[in-house]
Amino acid sequence: MRLKATFLLLLLNLILPLALAKLSVGFYGRSCPKAESIVQAAVRRRFTRDKSITAALLRMHFHDCFVRGCDASILIDSTRKMSSEKDAGPNLTVRGFELIDDAKKALEATCPSRVSCADIIALATRDAVFLSGGPFYRVPTGRRDGLVSNPDDVNLPGPTLSVSQAFHSFRAKNMTMDDMVTLLGAHTVGVAHCSIFLDRIIGSDPTMDRGLRNKLNAICSAASGSNPDPTAFLDQGTPLTFDNQFFKQIGLRRGVMKIDQELANDRLSRRTVSGFTANATLFRTRFAEAMVKMGNIQVLEGRAGEIRKNCRVFNPRPKRRV
Repeated sequence: MRLKATFLLLLLNLILPLALAKLSVGFYGRSCPKAESIVQAAVRRRFTRDKSITAALLRMHFHDCFVRGCDASILIDSTRKMSSEKDAGPNLTVRGFELIDDAKKALEATCPSRVSCADIIALATRDAVFLSGGPFYRVPTGRRDGLVSNPDDVNLPGPTLSVSQAFHSFRAKNMTMDDMVTLLGAHTVGVAHCSIFLDRIIGSDPTMDRGLRNKLNAICSAASGSNPDPTAFLDQGTPLTFDNQFFKQIGLRRGVMKIDQELANDRLSRRTVSGFTANATLFRTRFAEAMVKMGNIQVLEGRAGEIRKNCRVFNPRPKRRV
């Protein structure tokens, strides 16, 4: 009996830390010490040839966290039998998946089945923001990967919503209005397709600067068979640098998307916009805090979910014995 009790105690000591695990900075310090540097190297290689990867990763991270939580469900590929979140309309133009694949391949070669795809997204996004001139912030890790990816679950706040309408989605995730304005500041390195803002040009939206309207009209008029839906930078000042220029631009009626411009006009958000316009350091600080907060939305921890071997597919389920 004493031997059996000792065995059970040892077993509990092994299981309980996993079951009660919480996100923490340096989570992989022992299990995969080079995890963060491996992800950083993958991001740096991509960034040297494609500065727009920062915007792509920011969008991927947001689209992942605001559906089922930050569980990498957005990475799952659709199959002939089942569609995934990638098939949902808002996700059809999400990109950057190959970078996540590269980081995961390198991690699996160094410490197999240790680092989750969800953590790779969070770390890669942080590293890309930093390379673009943004803040470097410490990312708590320890997320697990989800076991569900359903396109019907994708219901994201769209670019044509009002500030109050968009806030409904953020409030549902326990984010504040200040968090929402801060996170939308990521548009300082983003782009939008003409189909998203064309109605503002055609309708001569009075809240849009005339010079910007003419510029965007020229971009969209150049649509062709090879490029049927051109893109325009959301920050007309420093589109590839992570700074507070976006807020200065919308203060001059140079917001490309409706939701961006309304941030500067709506009484619920304009005070925060003014603060970020006047103080770049404040924006950097608040952005780092808001990203960490977003990265904690509905995370899977402990023994929940799984650690995928391939970020694009769920791990094979073990066959049940008959």
